[in-house]
Amino acid sequence: MTALTQSVALARESGVAPRTAPSKTGDRLFQGLSYASALLVLLVLAGILGSIIYGAWPAFAEFGFGFLTSSAWNIGTEQFGALPAIIGTVAAALLALVIGVPISFGIAIYLTQLCPGWARKPVAMTIELLASVPSIIYGMWGLFVFAPLFARFVQVPVSNLVEGMPIVGTILYARIPSGVGVLTAGIILAIMIVPFVASITRDMLDQIPTVLRESAYGIGCTTWEVVRHVLVPQASVSIIGAIMLGLGRALGETMAVTFVIGNANRLSASIFDPGSTIASRIANEFNEADGLQLSSLMALGCLLFIITFFVLIIARLLVRRAKVA
Repeated sequence: MTALTQSVALARESGVAPRTAPSKTGDRLFQGLSYASALLVLLVLAGILGSIIYGAWPAFAEFGFGFLTSSAWNIGTEQFGALPAIIGTVAAALLALVIGVPISFGIAIYLTQLCPGWARKPVAMTIELLASVPSIIYGMWGLFVFAPLFARFVQVPVSNLVEGMPIVGTILYARIPSGVGVLTAGIILAIMIVPFVASITRDMLDQIPTVLRESAYGIGCTTWEVVRHVLVPQASVSIIGAIMLGLGRALGETMAVTFVIGNANRLSASIFDPGSTIASRIANEFNEADGLQLSSLMALGCLLFIITFFVLIIARLLVRRAKVA
């Protein structure tokens, strides 16, 4: 108390006004704006979900649970089912992860551990530039350039090799090797998610304290051992988040997949055969849809929302488990 009195006296003698208590008006205004921003996001999300459910309700009321298990999609008879689109969406996204995540992880390790200093920035910028390419460009390139090459040098030789084999001959056999199909869509999606997963993983690996890596190298660990036992455990939470971000991008991608998946409403055990996804079916038919067909497309959008929501829940559980470990 004495020290405060002396400081006030000194401030008066020097001609400087003593500091007053900060006003609570600005703090309350800041809290109110922050609260309103968060509430606005929730309201918009609730509005989107409510409008989708409202538009999809006639289809759910007409077909019930059979909408999820039916493979029919006949506009003339107004018979619609979501099973081929759901399976195509999940299959293409999983193939994108299987192909894209190892490549992304390899890029991140190379940039943080093995790349020379003079080449690190140009390589990183080149990888990040892939994220700025519009999805329709990926689709056009996939359809007109990649698909013919894929049919000629992959689908035809592999189909001739595995024809008649059990299991493998079913999964890797193309009845019509046109180049488009579920695997083609998965490859294009893998190229699209690589810059996102690689950039986040690289940033997280860069933030790991250097002393941990140097200590591991100091006791004789190889680069692989440092990555396996030091870097990955330290950045596991962020890596899981990056993978789930890539999965979300793959699940919701529309234009690129519409070009290269073939848009065939059928179930096939071969990843070389054409298929369809929820997003591609909506993009193909939404402009001309009406009545029960429009409601079925809205129902597909609702199912895609639910699938993405479950992916988010799984990501949260994995992150929590990684933090506990």
